Amino acid sequence: MTLDEFFEVGVTVTLGSHTFTAEAIKDFARKYDPQPFHVDERKAEDTVFGRLCASGWHTTAMWMRYSLAHLAKTGARPWTGPGEAPEFGPSPGFKNLKWQKPVYAGETITFTRTGLSHRPIASRPGWRVLLLLAEAHDSTGDKVMEFESAVLVKAG
Repeated sequence: MTLDEFFEVGVTVTLGSHTFTAEAIKDFARKYDPQPFHVDERKAEDTVFGRLCASGWHTTAMWMRYSLAHLAKTGARPWTGPGEAPEFGPSPGFKNLKWQKPVYAGETITFTRTGLSHRPIASRPGWRVLLLLAEAHDSTGDKVMEFESAVLVKAG
């Protein structure tokens, strides 16, 4: 097994689906993003969105929740390559976050991730940076969110 196979480079994995309820949208927004179109149906009608929609941060946070739940449910892939199994560490960040379409109350969103690439870290021998494409799609297949995520992995 190669690291490309272990990291599933080029493979899109479905992490799960989530329905955004009006109450959950408002609860999240009251705590973290209290803009009118996230907390009040009537005020949302007079905005560019026309009705209550989830915060982009809410959508992004749910991607993380489903990503971790998928890993907990399925576990890391069995390592059959040379040496010790790779160990996942923290994320040093993300880039190119885009909220491409509003997520309205009642919509079900499906979350995916695709392995893009990995490279060694020159300043940390034995560690690599794994790059993932995180995406979310609505029930019509339209993309509502995407970002590139980096994950540190201990792998020789």
